[in-house]
Amino acid sequence: MSSDKSNGAIGSGATHAVIHNDKNNTVLIGMRDGVSGKFELFPRDQAKISVFDSNFLIGDGIWEGLRAYKGRVQFAREHINRLFQAAKAMYMDLGISKGGLLDLIHNTLDANEMQDSTDIHIRLVVSRGLKSTPYQNPSVNIGLPLIVIMPEYKAVDPLAKTKGLRLGTSHIRRGPPDVKDEMWNHISKATDVQACIGANINGVDEALMLDPHGFVKTCNSTNFFIVREGVVWSPTKSYQMQGITRQRIIDICRKSGIPVLEIDFSLTEAYGADEAFCTGTFPSQIYVKQIDGRTIGDGQMGPITKRLIQLYAAAVARDASRSREEIRAEVVKSQWRL
Repeated sequence: MSSDKSNGAIGSGATHAVIHNDKNNTVLIGMRDGVSGKFELFPRDQAKISVFDSNFLIGDGIWEGLRAYKGRVQFAREHINRLFQAAKAMYMDLGISKGGLLDLIHNTLDANEMQDSTDIHIRLVVSRGLKSTPYQNPSVNIGLPLIVIMPEYKAVDPLAKTKGLRLGTSHIRRGPPDVKDEMWNHISKATDVQACIGANINGVDEALMLDPHGFVKTCNSTNFFIVREGVVWSPTKSYQMQGITRQRIIDICRKSGIPVLEIDFSLTEAYGADEAFCTGTFPSQIYVKQIDGRTIGDGQMGPITKRLIQLYAAAVARDASRSREEIRAEVVKSQWRL
């Protein structure tokens, strides 16, 4: 590889394009040390981990991407449930309750005086923790998992939403649950990163990924939907991350009388769709104008996509209108529903 190339080529990153904010240079990072159990806040440039940390050594950890709206964590119950489910699947004791974890997130937001912002994105990272020596077996781990809370001011670049996405199909397939369950928000994103690099090299905004049977499944960092003859089609949940925004869109469709199917479908059916859009915690929804060079519909945002964007924004506003106490009570009593 020539020296003038970046690691992985340069792509548009359109699904996660942001408006630059200098406040991010001085944010405080919340960290719960797994050995001492102490929670501390560190300036961004001083938040450091050991080279013997499980995430650094072997990518043994999980994460969540969250949004906060005026100090309220958006859809907190669903996100924290998903994190705890992944931790249980990976036999990882977080050493903290769901309510306790939400409290740490609130402490981090408040220390950064982010209570009035509507554009906060949080990366919540959990590592299995410190190791006594570089070795994969958790028997050499010391203490509890490390918890890191990274809040940033991240307003979505409006241009990314108005111009639409260009997708390119990746040769890299989504894996089955007996290899690495795609339900886990696992630190190892190697499959998605390789698909992303392919999209960068091919000059498109995001990679569209297929399952082992050749059906359309998801994008490398967002979930994917199409609309055909007034019906919203979502790929079945197999082989993909169980997106919180994805499920919200499906629920909104059902409550609002918009026909919706969870179904296997081919690239041919995606090419012939009237509308297509991607969903995720950060971008919410972004319409797709092109797949593999084929224009979707008339290349503009379709009426059902527009309506779903409005309905989703209303759902976010309702969720964030509650007090922290109400949200915490819901988190504490909640159980994961499959």
